[in-house]
Amino acid sequence: MAGLRLGPLLRYVDGSSATVWVEASRPCVAEVRCAGGGRGEARTFQIAGHHYALVPVTGLAPGTASAYEVLLDSTPVWPLPDSPFPPSEIRTPAEGDAVRVAFGSCRWAAPPAGDPDPVGPDALDTLAARLATEPGAERPDVLLLLGDQVYADETSKATGAWLAARRNLADPPGDQVADYEEYTHLYYESWLDPEIRWLLSTVPSCMIFDDHDVIDDWNTSAAWLEAMRATPWWRERILSGLMSYWVHQHLGNLSPAELAADPVHAAVRATPDGTDALRAHASRADREPASVRWSYRRDFGRVRVLMLDTRAARVLDEGDRSMLDPGEARWLRDQALDTPGSYDHLLIGTSLPWLLPQLVHDAESWSAALCRGERGERWARFGEKLRQAADLEHWAAFPASFESLTRLIAEAGSGADAPATVLVLSGDVHHAYIAEPSWPETGPGAPDATPTTPTTPDTPNAPDARVLQLTCSPVHNSIPLSIRLGFRFGWSGTGRALGRWFGRHGRGERPSIDWRRTGGPWFGNHLMTLTLHGRSARLRLDRAEAGRGAKPRLKTRSESTLTP
Repeated sequence: MAGLRLGPLLRYVDGSSATVWVEASRPCVAEVRCAGGGRGEARTFQIAGHHYALVPVTGLAPGTASAYEVLLDSTPVWPLPDSPFPPSEIRTPAEGDAVRVAFGSCRWAAPPAGDPDPVGPDALDTLAARLATEPGAERPDVLLLLGDQVYADETSKATGAWLAARRNLADPPGDQVADYEEYTHLYYESWLDPEIRWLLSTVPSCMIFDDHDVIDDWNTSAAWLEAMRATPWWRERILSGLMSYWVHQHLGNLSPAELAADPVHAAVRATPDGTDALRAHASRADREPASVRWSYRRDFGRVRVLMLDTRAARVLDEGDRSMLDPGEARWLRDQALDTPGSYDHLLIGTSLPWLLPQLVHDAESWSAALCRGERGERWARFGEKLRQAADLEHWAAFPASFESLTRLIAEAGSGADAPATVLVLSGDVHHAYIAEPSWPETGPGAPDATPTTPTTPDTPNAPDARVLQLTCSPVHNSIPLSIRLGFRFGWSGTGRALGRWFGRHGRGERPSIDWRRTGGPWFGNHLMTLTLHGRSARLRLDRAEAGRGAKPRLKTRSESTLTP
C-alpha cells in the first residue's frame, strides 16, 4: 500500500482550480477530493527512486473554502490520524477580494519539538500555530518564499550524522549534501516539521531559489564558477540541486495550463523512470543557462507577481556581466509592461535586494569596477578576492542590471495606467527594512536646487506609482552581531560618506537614483505581509518571539499604509 512520504503542499490556486503536490512511497494514483465537490487525480512519476505527483484540482467555486483529503490508490492518507490541526483547505478567491501576500526568506529547518532552538522561534512555525488555534486570524492568500528554503551547504547536526552514516565525511564535500538523495533528506527535515507541513498544506505558496539552495555565493563570478567546476564533486551537486529544485519547488510554481504545456513535466511522466529526462534538463540548465527559465509570473486578481531567477540566469563574463541574461531581461520587461492598466500592484520578487544600505551598494559597485579593470590588474585581483570573501554579488554588483531594473520600474510605474505601487520583495541579508527611492528632478519645471543624484541621459523620470524596496530576512536563521553592527553602520551617514569614497576610487558612475531607509533595520525572525485591496496597500512586519512560559507567538513590530 502506498504511503504519504511528504506533503501535501498546496501550490497554485485561482477561482476554480488548484494544484496539490505530494510524494508517495511507491508508484500510485494520487487523488485530491474536496468537501465542496472539487477533485483531481494524477499518476506519480519517478525521480531517483522517489515518487511524486502534482495533482490538478478542478471544479472549485470562487470565494469558497473547501476542506480536502488526499488519497493514494483510493486509500485516504491525509489528514493524518489524530492530527491536532484543523482540516487543510483550498480557499478560492472571489473577484474584488483583498489579496494578502506574506513573504520572507532564509529558513533553517526548525529543531525537533522539545529541543532548544539556538536562533529563536521560527516565524513560519509561529504563523502556523496562530492560524491553527485562532480561526479568525488573518490568513495569507499566498506565501512568497524568496530563497534559501533549504541549506545544502550548512547542514544540521542531525543531517550531518545521517550523512556520516551514508558516506565518509572526510571526502569532499564533507557535511554538505552531495547528490539527489541527500537533497531529499533536506526537504524531509524541513517540510515534515508538523507546523510547516500543515501550513504548506493549507496556504498556497510560490518559491524561488537563492544561493544556499545550491551553495553559498552560487554564481558570484566567472572566476568563482571556474574554480567550482574544477572540483570533483561540483557537477553532481549542481545537477542534483537543480533536479531537486524542479521537483520540490519549481513544478508547483506553474499554473495548470503551464503545467500541461511543460515539456519536462511531460517527459518525466512519459516513462516509468523520469530520472534521465530530468537530469538532461538540469544538465542543459547548467551548461546553457539562457535555455531554461526559472522565473515566472502569477496574477492574483489585480496583483501581478513576477518572481525572478537572480542566480542561474546571470551572465558572468566580466566584459558583459549581467544579473539577467538578455532573454530573461526581455521576459521581465514584457511581463511588467503587458496590458497597461491590467493590474493595480506590481510585486517583483527577487531574492537579492535591489536597494541595499548605501555603503553596501557602493562597496559592491566599487568591487565590480575593480574587477572590470578600472584600476588595473592588481586591483582587479583584489576586487575578485573581496567580491568572493564578502559576498558582494547583489544587484549593485551588476551596475548595468541595477540601472536597467531601475528604468523598468520607473516605466512600469508611470503614465495614465500606472499601478498604485511597484514593490520589490527581497530577502537574503538577514535583516528587514523598507527603502524608498527618489528620482532627480529634471526638465524645465525642475527647481534650481542641485539634485542629490547626478543625472545622465538615461536617468528615468520619477514614476507615478509608489515604489518601495521591502526586505524581509530571515524567517528562521542566525543574526550574528557582526551583521547587526555592519548593516546599522551601512545605513548611517558615516557609512554613506565612506561609500562615496569607494565610488570615487572605483571611477564608476553614481546610480541614477537616490534612496533612503524609511523603516528598520529590524533584526530577528520575521515575516512581512502585504494587504492589497483595489489601489490600497498596507504592510505589516511580524516577529516571532518566545514568551515567558508560553508558546512562541508573532508580535507586530511595524504597520504602515503604503497608499492612501
